[in-house]
Amino acid sequence: MPGLPITAETLAARIAARLQPGRPTILGITGSVAAGKSTLAGQIAETLASTRRVEIISTDGFLFPNAILDPRGLTMRKGFPETYDISRLAETLAAARQGPVAVPGYSHSLYDIDPALTRCIDRPDLLLVEGLGFAPADEDSSVADALDSLIYLDASEGDLEHWFLSRFMALWHAAQTDAASFYARFLPLGEEGAREFARTVVWEGINLPNLRENIIHSRPLADTVVGKARDHALTLIRPKA
Repeated sequence: MPGLPITAETLAARIAARLQPGRPTILGITGSVAAGKSTLAGQIAETLASTRRVEIISTDGFLFPNAILDPRGLTMRKGFPETYDISRLAETLAAARQGPVAVPGYSHSLYDIDPALTRCIDRPDLLLVEGLGFAPADEDSSVADALDSLIYLDASEGDLEHWFLSRFMALWHAAQTDAASFYARFLPLGEEGAREFARTVVWEGINLPNLRENIIHSRPLADTVVGKARDHALTLIRPKA
């Protein structure tokens, strides 16, 4: 993928240079499922932790709970625009500039909102918001408008599928010793059956269509596009500098 080689640390330094004292900066990080958004957010936060107050929140926490999604037949469409409480997300980002705000949390193991993961954030220097939900839906771009800037983490569809299957199977293996895990229901499929389910039903049936139909529309909105290779090497595609 063409572009200037860059590290997460260099990217963090570029972000730090644009921070304004006394005013929380809200930076979105988006891209496909399995692109590594939470990893990149964590690397940026770790780099800046000694000099800046940095908080990370995930848009996963603003998915509607399963109790709402199930009756609507949307549980297997998590990540699509209609599965997010967009209004609550936009309101939370606006409130984060003013003072303390409660942020809901999502458990990938439970595959649902987990009230125990709710936490309070209080006007950090930098608020990193990683996840989906930034692309305009029904001409409503209120979430993107609440950001100071947006990073789009780009990768090939083949690499994204590879990373997704690795993550799914890691959760599947962990479920062997965690009966409460959502992924325990896939244990009877066996390892190869679970991998095939993840590839055909979840990746090809849900995540890849969502990328093509919705997520990719966040790319033109992004101030910064960062490419990612199979070996996790990063390149700066936009802005070219």
